[in-house]
Amino acid sequence: MSHSFTPERPLRVAVIGSGPSGVYAAEALIKQTALPAEIDVFDRLPTPYGLVRYGVAPDHLTIKSVTRGFEKTFSDPRVRFLGNVEFGKDLTHDDLKAHYDAIMYTVGASGDRRLGIPGEDLSGSMSATEFVAWYNGHPDAAAREMVLSATGVAVVGVGNVALDVSRILLKTVAELQTSDIAPHALDTLEDSPVQDVWILGRRGAAQAKFTTKELREFGELSDADPVVKPEEVAVDEAAEAAITDNVVKKNLEVIRDFAGRTPEGKSRRIHLRFLVSPVEILGDQDGNVSGLKIERNTLDESGNAVGTGETEVLPVQMVLRSVGYRGVALPGVPFDDKRGVIPNAEGRVEGRTGEYTSGWIKRGPSGVIGTNRKDATDTVAHLIADAGAGTLSAAGNAGRADIDALLKERGVDVYTFADWQALDTHEQAQGQAQGRPRAKVVHKHEMLGHRQK
Repeated sequence: MSHSFTPERPLRVAVIGSGPSGVYAAEALIKQTALPAEIDVFDRLPTPYGLVRYGVAPDHLTIKSVTRGFEKTFSDPRVRFLGNVEFGKDLTHDDLKAHYDAIMYTVGASGDRRLGIPGEDLSGSMSATEFVAWYNGHPDAAAREMVLSATGVAVVGVGNVALDVSRILLKTVAELQTSDIAPHALDTLEDSPVQDVWILGRRGAAQAKFTTKELREFGELSDADPVVKPEEVAVDEAAEAAITDNVVKKNLEVIRDFAGRTPEGKSRRIHLRFLVSPVEILGDQDGNVSGLKIERNTLDESGNAVGTGETEVLPVQMVLRSVGYRGVALPGVPFDDKRGVIPNAEGRVEGRTGEYTSGWIKRGPSGVIGTNRKDATDTVAHLIADAGAGTLSAAGNAGRADIDALLKERGVDVYTFADWQALDTHEQAQGQAQGRPRAKVVHKHEMLGHRQK
């Protein structure tokens, strides 16, 4: 049945996922003036903000300042945060259809792509995503026993995540002290024997997806020298002249500066390698990584990497793959397995009335945090248009009290935004006591113990 929405019976929207896309969707819904709306934002974790809390590098605190705007959105009475509620388990698709006029999926891309080479499942080989989750204190990874016994680490991929994990491995404890890295990770990294980190790109330096600011930081580390082979960053004159992207030009300047430096004899080294592909992760008799075989590449006329057959072995005991994120299917929601996204037309979920998507699960893992704002606003515009046209199958008279009663009946321990604020205050106080910006609580049961008084 169609419905005319009023302040007494507003448009009720469930948003699944409280990362940037979910918060920007809630923000767009309360900013539009066509229809009165009420938004419940669900997250399986007790804590909001998704990748801002668990993905952004702990030593890049300015990026996290977007949460001030997020707090404003969650402080609006029309928006609620319901943490520690897992979609598909605590609340099903049918539950949401019965209680909300529209559903918006903003769950990001929590999976990762594999290299597809022998030895990938050896102990010491993992995705950069898992490593990031461990040092950022994600509850799924916090309990992981991370053994950092490697003197050499290979990081496969040339995006900013590859730079992040490499930088965290190379920084001194004094440098990490000013970050909000999880306390358990700080302790482990303090005793880390890592001396060499190799960042590997299968194509040339001109094709790397770094941002210049992040790249430059490798020249400023207190105890690590950048090492670059000049022959791997040579670009012929014609190709150089054809480069129009300013970021690429600046990146090449920085990389060439590194190539021309004489190492200062610091105790650690960051090797930026280009035109190489991993072909096999080697293991010892106990099933641990003992080396990484890489093959030298050349670029063909189309700029694709082509193997030359010439190989070398890097002396590493840990391999972190950073070759892209991938969306993960949600129970009862259509999924395009090939692309790793929810199939949609401009945010409207294919074959579903009143269901929408935004962010990485809508378009794939691309862009920065701010990219998700326009993406969410675009999807919300379609949702509002559909609601105005009467094409949503509205959910009758169910309201907030009904969903609360249902969750209570199922024994779900809902964590509110006020609860999160109490935890936030606690973490910052604990951090200050240690001379740090924040000391994260990393276990779910401990988070649930911190509540609004």
